[in-house]
Amino acid sequence: MMDQQMTRAEQNLLMLQSLISSSEKFYVWCYDAEGRFVATNCPEETRDVLEQAFFLTEGMEKLLLYARESDNTRPRIIGSPIGMQWALSYESERSRRLIFLAGPVFYTAPTERQLRVALRPYTHSRENAAWAVELFRLLPELPVMSYAVFTRYTLMVHNMLTGQQLGLEVFDAGNPGQEKAPSGPRPGRDRSKIYLAERAMLQMVRNGDINYQGILQNVVSGSPGVPVQGQDPLRQVKTSIIVFTSLVCRAAMEGGLSPEIAYPLGDSYIQSAEDCRDSGELSALAQTMYHDFIYRVHHLHVNPDYSHAIQKCCDYIQLSLDRKIRTEDLAALVGYTEYYLTEKFKKETGQSLSSYIRYAKVERAKVLLESSELSIREIAEQLAFNTVNYFIQSFRDTTGYSPAQYRKRFRGG
Repeated sequence: MMDQQMTRAEQNLLMLQSLISSSEKFYVWCYDAEGRFVATNCPEETRDVLEQAFFLTEGMEKLLLYARESDNTRPRIIGSPIGMQWALSYESERSRRLIFLAGPVFYTAPTERQLRVALRPYTHSRENAAWAVELFRLLPELPVMSYAVFTRYTLMVHNMLTGQQLGLEVFDAGNPGQEKAPSGPRPGRDRSKIYLAERAMLQMVRNGDINYQGILQNVVSGSPGVPVQGQDPLRQVKTSIIVFTSLVCRAAMEGGLSPEIAYPLGDSYIQSAEDCRDSGELSALAQTMYHDFIYRVHHLHVNPDYSHAIQKCCDYIQLSLDRKIRTEDLAALVGYTEYYLTEKFKKETGQSLSSYIRYAKVERAKVLLESSELSIREIAEQLAFNTVNYFIQSFRDTTGYSPAQYRKRFRGG
């Protein structure tokens, strides 16, 4: 049976290749109904790396979930936390269905630094870290195409496989299993909490703070978006993304990004939102936009007098505020002895390594005090302080206030 599937899949792949320009790196993968690999037109030297990306970011779970839906006959776009996009399609004969996966593509070319941040949750093991190195090596070769082009290729694949003649409106109509906008009354919105969380989110942009994921999640979970009722759920999501982009664009300018850069960049993302035809892709676009503006401001704040090694340590500290940061780990990161690193760090930054780490953690604590209802103890634990008392003393030494006083003062209590 597998040989028959292989033959059929290979025939389909050959037909697809004849339809797609040879200059496009548009790969198609074929799996059986149980998720077992059958065939692909992806080159052998990149196949394992890209397939691993799909598995690690839970793409296979989504593929199998969607394939089991009895009425799922439309193509479907699958986003991922690392910005890779994939598209699913199926054979027309359900009794011997093959699943076809197109991709991956990026809507905008990622930088290595952006990809490193996005991959952080997936590279804890030595094996996955080695895979990430290979992915970074392939970065210049990864396909980049606009949403509009990708959806057209996706429809081409789907229509050829199924004999259907679907148009782009299929993405407007949504996919089976996709959440529908609630039709009843909206739950109560604690606007004061939403305001505090959004204020913190925009402050992250002004600061170019690359360790933004937790704050962004607080905002997303706390605010369902612009509360505009309408018949078109997709339009409502687009409205929220446009408002979000406008706020982030202005925060980036307040953080130092030139209006000549910020306005066209914001306009480009807003146009991309208007062009989107799937709510899942709008969510991925919003995260890409926020990430892009954060890193552009971060780059402006990088001290040109810092050596590459010291800046690398600073970035590592910023991304590791939720753990104990040891001098030996930083020394290993840049290939220095601990003594040489501590001397060089103080010479370039004017602060001891321990003072710099403590200051960075206090700055993050200020954001959490401003934007969350976490207790003082919970914040101390989240930032990996040895004791609550040490956190309180460090905060007081840095700001002149205790954490409780700071929260009360900030919130006007």
